[in-house]
Amino acid sequence: MIDVQNVSKRFGAVRALDGVTFAAGDGRITGLLGPNGAGKSTCLRILSTVIKPDGGRVRVGDTDLAAAPLVARRLLGVLPHGSGLYPQLTARENVEYYGRLHGLPEPLLKQRAEALIARLDLGAIADRKAKGFSQGEKTKVALARALVHEPQHLLLDEPTSGLDVMATRHLREWLRELRAQGRCVLLSSHVMQEVEALVDDLVIIAGGRVTLSGTPAELAQRYPGRSLEEIFVAAVSGAEHATT
Repeated sequence: MIDVQNVSKRFGAVRALDGVTFAAGDGRITGLLGPNGAGKSTCLRILSTVIKPDGGRVRVGDTDLAAAPLVARRLLGVLPHGSGLYPQLTARENVEYYGRLHGLPEPLLKQRAEALIARLDLGAIADRKAKGFSQGEKTKVALARALVHEPQHLLLDEPTSGLDVMATRHLREWLRELRAQGRCVLLSSHVMQEVEALVDDLVIIAGGRVTLSGTPAELAQRYPGRSLEEIFVAAVSGAEHATT
């Protein structure tokens, strides 16, 4: 479980997060939604220990992020926006390098890397340098890298970015399998179809604050007759009016 309590973050005069509180449970897929500039990426960067919050508390499982960030990193698999691959390394080398950072012994690392390459259909590019990859290829390699140490908690920023229809379908199936295994999956997405197909819980952020949260069924009861997109627009518009 990922537990976020009253987290705040400023960048100079800009208040990126203002007392954000939510939880992402084990065995569930939680969708983190919001317009551009809402604070989603800042929140995910804090959860992945890239930056520190100004206030509040985050726990990943039983680990306090501020007290033990290195321990927390071993519990997390992170797919950042833009993939962040090393361009001079091959797909295989990118995956194996991260496995070594997580302390995997070589025989197990090789086994897991091969399994991920097969599962994500990366065989044709496994031994090519990443600098020539398409966006979809970069995303799949970054996902393999995030999963090589079999983390309990996954942070996925726009996981279907650049993927074709078949790859997107396969990824959705895999995320459902990970959920069935009891993993905690927190994903950010702008694609409402993807959100509707996958998520168990929704957290909508606007203006650095959580403006709405709940299961899709709970939100449908609160907003009868409205689509998820219409609910999202209402939650975001309400926040914008509140800050003007």
